[in-house]
Amino acid sequence: MSWIVALLVLSVLIFFHELGHYSAARFFGVYVEVFSIGFGKKIASFRWLNTDWQISAIPLGGYVKMKGQDDLDPTAISSDSDSYNSKKPWQRIIILMAGPLANFVLAWIFFYAIALGGPQALSPIIGNISKNSPAQNAGLQNGDTILAINGKSITTWDEVSEQIKSSEGSLALNIERSGTINTIIVTPKITPSQNLFKETVYKRMVGIAPLGTVQTLNLNPISAFSYASNETYNSSLLIFQSVQKLITGVVPAKEIGGVVSIVQITANATAYGWMSLLFFSALISVNLGVLNLLPIPALDGGHMMFNLYEMIRRKAPSEEIITRLTIGGWVILLALMSLGLYNDITRLMQ
Repeated sequence: MSWIVALLVLSVLIFFHELGHYSAARFFGVYVEVFSIGFGKKIASFRWLNTDWQISAIPLGGYVKMKGQDDLDPTAISSDSDSYNSKKPWQRIIILMAGPLANFVLAWIFFYAIALGGPQALSPIIGNISKNSPAQNAGLQNGDTILAINGKSITTWDEVSEQIKSSEGSLALNIERSGTINTIIVTPKITPSQNLFKETVYKRMVGIAPLGTVQTLNLNPISAFSYASNETYNSSLLIFQSVQKLITGVVPAKEIGGVVSIVQITANATAYGWMSLLFFSALISVNLGVLNLLPIPALDGGHMMFNLYEMIRRKAPSEEIITRLTIGGWVILLALMSLGLYNDITRLMQ
């Protein structure tokens, strides 16, 4: 049952991505011939708003087929007023960008629902203090609850980390210990540590770790707005950084996952409740948005690149260049999909 839910979630994410393209195209008067969830053979369809809406056999994506635009045949253009090609480059860019934007908006909605449902976060309680660290030298102890740093109220451990990392000079920590409140001055020092990508980085640290106590955040609709915005931004930034690290070789190619990994992770999240499912759905939605913005021909980002070129040079790239780059883009895309599938199969066998 969880795998069925996972496939439904993936289909919803794809649907909203393509709905973004569809809505923008219709807004600019472009005739949309087909709206498909999945690729390959059509297994169900109906006609509505002068468009064929269909479900296809291979649930690995989807597409919106607009008049005068065909990824498999870049030369299939049309000069009719309701075609994609007849629109100005900036209008085409908006149509292309609307798909990834829909994924970011959907992720924000998921995070907002999580915020209203009471997300959990680590409490700002000290659980471990490194030997000979600034924290130990200042007199901090296990079990101290950090209430404020430099006058700024603290409610979660993430806020503690952020305040220390972005601080300058010494820190005034208001801590609660055995029912009394004390102020302790701590001077962070630059310390080497590892980031999420296992790179050695240097940042300001005081030598404390959380106790591990989890608390539920009670957010009102206004604070939930800020929570959802921050989570969407941070998730997008993390995926952009992951792509960058993958290109530069920091993240090994074996870490690439395909649709099997996506479905498996989503299926596992289903077992932990609706909030966990929404969280991973939001991450996958952001992932789809970011990856489709990459400047690879055959992806939205690649098409935007062609239109930006046309805006700057006042002329479209030649059909030969578009065809060659599009074929190259498909080769890259299929290679990445094959690698992801290979890694998925390898992990399943292990």
